[in-house]
Amino acid sequence: MKVTPSTITAYLGPAGTFTEEALLSQADLAASRRAPYGTFAEVMGAVSDRRADLGVVALENSIEGTVNVTLDQLVFDHDLWIVRELQISVAQCLVGLRGTDVGRAKRVLSMPVATAQCRTWLGRHLPGAEAEPCASTADAVRRVAEQADPQSVAIGTRHAAALYGLEVLASGIEDHDENRTRFAVVARPEWGIPAATGHDKTSIVCFQSSDHPGSLHMILGQFAARNLNLTKLESRPTKRALGEYCFVIDVDGHVADEVVSDCLRDLHATLPSVKFLGSYPAAGPQGERRRQEASAAWAAADDWVRALRQHLAG
Repeated sequence: MKVTPSTITAYLGPAGTFTEEALLSQADLAASRRAPYGTFAEVMGAVSDRRADLGVVALENSIEGTVNVTLDQLVFDHDLWIVRELQISVAQCLVGLRGTDVGRAKRVLSMPVATAQCRTWLGRHLPGAEAEPCASTADAVRRVAEQADPQSVAIGTRHAAALYGLEVLASGIEDHDENRTRFAVVARPEWGIPAATGHDKTSIVCFQSSDHPGSLHMILGQFAARNLNLTKLESRPTKRALGEYCFVIDVDGHVADEVVSDCLRDLHATLPSVKFLGSYPAAGPQGERRRQEASAAWAAADDWVRALRQHLAG
């Protein structure tokens, strides 16, 4: 299936969030019918309930790590597949009413993960300010605009500041320059698995029957034996009992690749449960170049095999 102007794409709103920025980085998604929701859980619920066709959700940040609410929703609460991966640079700004004296601010509104990304800057410039959690950075900016309180500031995007008529009081306040967030585009399984590009990821969840010596080694051994590279390995509590964990794994490759499908087959045969979360084009600054190189290498290999077959005896 392809994205069309009639496709409904849910995302974390209101307008001005980094999630919307990630969505707008994709020409086809930007041209679709965009539907803002208040939380990532609501975004995925809208896709599951068929109120939306696609959903854009944050998976992890290079500073703060995994967005647990998103991961847990994918693992435990919904049967959705990742069909695309997005990455964007995240530049956080301190936003407030025009003329606000930053040193006198008493409240800093933002999404907790955004506040955490600016911990050092806030400790240096606003050590006594109270952190007030909001559903998103854009929600924080909007609330500061609505409250019109000169002692309240928000952490958000430059775009959100412009949307809600506020001033950027300080920019680049994140603690690390290489602040990037990874997003996923999720869909119901009927959307289908994107075709292999040569630079893909496959995401799965492995559930164990019991916690015993060597159980994780057995899982990882399946990948090592096939020389498959893991780009993510994370344990999450199963929500059933203290000390019971499942493993969320991202592996280089596509389910259409024989070596990946063979690995998944063995895992499914030996574990109580394996949940497939998707095979999709890998994102990142080198993604498109790698896909082009892989396509060229595949075409050359295909020509080589075709030339050999011409020599088959009739």
